[in-house]
Amino acid sequence: MKIVVLGGCGDMGSHVVRDLIAFSDAQVVIADYRLERAQKFAAELGPRAQAVFVDAEDPEMLVQVLQGADVAVGCIGPFYYFAPKLARAAIRARVPYVDICDDWGPMDELKGMDAEARAAGIPMINGLGWTPGITNLMAKKGAAQMDEVDEIRIYWGGGAADSEGLAVVMHVFYAISGEVPTFRDGQRVMVRAGSEKEWVEFPAPLGRVEVFHCGHPEPLTIPRTIPARTVFLKGGLTPRWNNALGAWLVKLGLIKSHRSIVRTSRLVHRLEGLIGAGGVPYSGARVDVVGRKDAEPRTVRYGTVDKMGRLTGIPAAIGAVMLARREIVQSGVFAPEEVLEPDPFFAQLERRGIRIVEM
Repeated sequence: MKIVVLGGCGDMGSHVVRDLIAFSDAQVVIADYRLERAQKFAAELGPRAQAVFVDAEDPEMLVQVLQGADVAVGCIGPFYYFAPKLARAAIRARVPYVDICDDWGPMDELKGMDAEARAAGIPMINGLGWTPGITNLMAKKGAAQMDEVDEIRIYWGGGAADSEGLAVVMHVFYAISGEVPTFRDGQRVMVRAGSEKEWVEFPAPLGRVEVFHCGHPEPLTIPRTIPARTVFLKGGLTPRWNNALGAWLVKLGLIKSHRSIVRTSRLVHRLEGLIGAGGVPYSGARVDVVGRKDAEPRTVRYGTVDKMGRLTGIPAAIGAVMLARREIVQSGVFAPEEVLEPDPFFAQLERRGIRIVEM
């Protein structure tokens, strides 16, 4: 099988590539605009890896790179900007596709490509990473233990020292800007990013993190398949001063547009490279499913902690192999919870040392 990883030598994409080399027999194409870096990475991995240049701003080049592949994996961020470009290229190339899109903005546009994906005869899975991805399947597993689901509470805690990627900084700034979607009392509504703060306990070594509403896809996709009255997502960085910095940049109007997000992210990324972000270099997710079983109130809670790159990249790699082996045969555009079953997927994660624990 041949799997093309777009952005394959990036902070998250490199983990997809490493997992594909370690846990499959795939020929892996590292497609990136940083060709020299990609070539060095491919040489490190051995004969099953090769590097090619791709410019994600060039639709024809994207299609050309994908042609002949069994699967494509989208890891070029920020996804609020690049996700639709990558998905359209996969449809044009008629290549099954999975990405790690964690931005809420393009999700309706991506779902709007469903008819095109079905016409092309390919499955597309959007947001198969850490959050969304693992979190969606935690929610599905918890909901399966209920007769009725009232609330799905999704939390993430990110160690600011747990990533070196510029796209991660851009994603965080996008997620904490303006108003973001949530699902409340059976309706999609918008709330102010940064609002309704609370402290949440994650598994060790992450521990207690202050979280707040921020923009992620889960409140948009989960209500399509799980009839919960409320689905919300809150996240936050540790150490806490990173959240304060983000709020200050929002207040100053420095992250209102794609151009301003790029400019400010580059500055912050350089500063963090010089002074360090601090804190515990781990990230985690927690999902609480609240409902009723046999007319009795019940809450089921799952959590996980690992390195951000592993939590994000490994799920996408597992999904890519499933697509390549035609274990997912439906054509169209899907969120992870629509086409994947939690227990077999979590078993694959555990093979890699990522444990989903009931808290």
